[in-house]
Amino acid sequence: MTTTPNSGSDQDRVRIFDTTLRDGEQCPGASMTFEEKLEVAELLDEMGVDIIEAGFPIASQGDFESVAEIARRAKNAVIAGLSRAAPNDIDRCAEAVKHARRPRIHTFLSTSPVHMKWKLQKEPDEVYQMVINQVTRARNHVDDVEWSAEDGTRTEHDFLCRCVEAAIKAGATTINIPDTVGYTTPEEYAALFRMVRERVPNSDKAVFSVHCHDDLGMAVANSLAGVAGGARQIECTINGIGERAGNASLEEVVMAMKVRNDVMPWHTGVNAQMLMRASKLVSAVTSFPVQYNKAVVGRNAFAHESGIHQDGMLKHTQTYEIMRPEDVGVKQTSLVMGKHSGRHAFREKLKELGYELGDNALNDAFNRFKDLADRKKIVYDEDIVALVDDEIAQAHDRIKIVSLTVIAGTQGPQQATLVLDIDGHHHTTQAKGNGPVDAIFNAIHQLVPHTAKLMLYQVHAVTEGTDAQAEVSVRLEEGGKEVTARGADPDTLVASARAYITALNKLAVKRQSVNPQTGAA
Repeated sequence: MTTTPNSGSDQDRVRIFDTTLRDGEQCPGASMTFEEKLEVAELLDEMGVDIIEAGFPIASQGDFESVAEIARRAKNAVIAGLSRAAPNDIDRCAEAVKHARRPRIHTFLSTSPVHMKWKLQKEPDEVYQMVINQVTRARNHVDDVEWSAEDGTRTEHDFLCRCVEAAIKAGATTINIPDTVGYTTPEEYAALFRMVRERVPNSDKAVFSVHCHDDLGMAVANSLAGVAGGARQIECTINGIGERAGNASLEEVVMAMKVRNDVMPWHTGVNAQMLMRASKLVSAVTSFPVQYNKAVVGRNAFAHESGIHQDGMLKHTQTYEIMRPEDVGVKQTSLVMGKHSGRHAFREKLKELGYELGDNALNDAFNRFKDLADRKKIVYDEDIVALVDDEIAQAHDRIKIVSLTVIAGTQGPQQATLVLDIDGHHHTTQAKGNGPVDAIFNAIHQLVPHTAKLMLYQVHAVTEGTDAQAEVSVRLEEGGKEVTARGADPDTLVASARAYITALNKLAVKRQSVNPQTGAA
């Protein structure tokens, strides 16, 4: 059962620092377009996230422009940009966030022996002076400066305390001690914060922050342990996306504090009823599916198949649920959707599933829904989710499918006739292949020449039955860059084409950006 959040003093308030648009986007294949970043940032701002790390401005012109535009549009949240210790990085970051109502520069530097020796190739005294210089430079631009001791959990305690004291003295208002490689344990992490706060004389002048990666599956537990040790900011991402095994999951840390407020007496400003909506949006724009058994926002988070569980749920929901679905934006009641359903019912269903679409997007989605309903007897929630996610993913694509015809069967070779809309112009081709999917991909290659390699092709049925929608996942690799994309359609071949083309659109975006090695937090 969800308890009432602690409404006590600001001392018990935990700031939520969302880094979906920065650390989350560093996840291989999870890059977002300019428009998609703005859409995610707008939702994060609306749902009460305290700080939005909008990107890494020095990385590319595109990243700079998205951070700058998010800074202009933000209504409530602090807008942070990330920068390394280099003066150019800090200045570029300051330029990007300067129009925000509440700008922040987040600057980091490695402090662990292994990072200083092999990554920075500098002695501790050099690094110590760099800390002072970088924070001072950042503070000359903005009043709100966050400094991170990269690989802080593997940093020698004496040197960590020395650097933290210097950073605060130079003007840092937030100190982040990240578990950059997901190495620590909850007990160690809590003790680390207690030690630093006790030993650093000016520790009361700054807010301490946690930033945990999930390499050993302890990112959420470590984040909450850090708060128990005195930190009052959690850095996290929607759906836990991020480099390697990902970051601490925003929805999990928020709900952990709400549900177990009896043992974790802290509170946040996040509207938890928007969590499912945020999860679906980020999944759609990154083409990263949320695992079915993912805590809080997974498809099975509130599903019960066991007869014993179903019996208990019918008698009282608290027998097997510690949260109400509506607490995170999931509705228990359900509208049965089919070909006779109208636009109003469809709009209400979308709201129930966590989507708010504009009129044009709604019309497009409704038309696709009606086409789908004509081909299926029952349209399940999962069908609509797949349909809308596919619509969102393709909304800003420069390459779109106009029509596809495939000739397949035992008498090969198979053949595909394809018409694509490329930058507003229709292009037609025919191609043969060793199977219908190969023929389709060959046709796409003829119209959109590329050198990308197909690393993954995966098909699964969204729902049950022979008329189920197919969802196809495709991963392409080109020049060391990987992108993942999904496509959904009752026709597996159409879904395959959609997924492949969406992946090519993402690669086109990747080609336009230059991403320097960040190694951040």
